[in-house]
Amino acid sequence: MSNTIKENRGTPRFFVTYTGVRLPFKLVNELQASEVENRNTFFRGYFDAQERLTGFDKLAYGDIELVHRYTYHDNGKLSATEITDIDGETTLLIFDAEGNADSERL
Repeated sequence: MSNTIKENRGTPRFFVTYTGVRLPFKLVNELQASEVENRNTFFRGYFDAQERLTGFDKLAYGDIELVHRYTYHDNGKLSATEITDIDGETTLLIFDAEGNADSERL
């Protein structure tokens, strides 16, 4: 995982699931930290000072199954997304200043 994306994790919050197909995903049905103790699966989301999602971990039975990390341009549009799947394969998506996909690297 790149250092830039790794360092910008922010404050953790917990959620049941996400919605949407566009990046960044939208985490929904927020849980209190005490509520995740009794859940088999949940999402741990990280937010910056502007309440933007900087990334999330999908946890299932204590293991991380999916990781997303997001960075943003100064205008608030998505700059980069790093996705790591359950097999540890990572995909990096780069977006231009308008939020359009610019390139993809594995």
